[in-house]
Amino acid sequence: MNKIKNIKCFIFDMDGTIYHDNNLIDGSLELINYLKEKKIDYYFLTNNSSKNTKEYLIKLKSLGIPATNSNIITSGTATIQYLNSIKPQANLFIVGTNSLKKQFSDSGFLVKENPKEKIDYLVVGYDTELTYQKLVDAVYLLSKNVKYIATHPDLLYPAKDNLYYPDCGLFTYMLKVATGRKPLVIGKPEKAIFESIIFEKGYKKTEVMMLGDRLYTDIKGALNANILAGLVLTGETKEKDLEKTTYKPTYVFNSIKDLYLFLKENKD
Repeated sequence: MNKIKNIKCFIFDMDGTIYHDNNLIDGSLELINYLKEKKIDYYFLTNNSSKNTKEYLIKLKSLGIPATNSNIITSGTATIQYLNSIKPQANLFIVGTNSLKKQFSDSGFLVKENPKEKIDYLVVGYDTELTYQKLVDAVYLLSKNVKYIATHPDLLYPAKDNLYYPDCGLFTYMLKVATGRKPLVIGKPEKAIFESIIFEKGYKKTEVMMLGDRLYTDIKGALNANILAGLVLTGETKEKDLEKTTYKPTYVFNSIKDLYLFLKENKD
């Protein structure tokens, strides 16, 4: 645990780590305020692409969490960065929310609603406005060998009362069963999304810690990036899952409150 005392940057997952829906998880507000007081950097990194950074900023502020646009990173913004690096202003068909579509169109991409137009890439995100027709259109595009990207691989979205909603990974699984095709995945656990923070700010990898609730995205991603991996048991992963996983976290906390109490007791 001594390694945690030397951390200069914490990267937090949001859903299942900081909050459930519109309810803060106990200890999250206290921890963020503590980091701000101690001038320890923190970022919010989420695979949830159903909202844009502005919406996340509004949500965090409504919950009392101090944040700015610059320390919120979504798999949607990471996908935009990737596509901008290879084909700016591409024609896209997006299986995603209107918010995600607007984020892409505001970034200069041409978002098409008709799959029979010229489409450069099919992009699939966490679509809380999913319709059967969108899946039909996606299958059509995949049958035409259109290039295929998923914003993230999460199977489930953790809601309150121990409920879990279908997430992007389940949508892409359906499409794989229907067409045999797999997407290029951009968000966690790909290490590039972590390294964009690490290298931009000049941290040593030993000075950075990821804290999240999913083994196959948060923990695997941290291990891929060779940074400290902290798991909380307030989201998708349960203690019994640790027995069979190959993605072993550096630390396991019952909740974010345990990390806050450790820092407060050992740094003050």
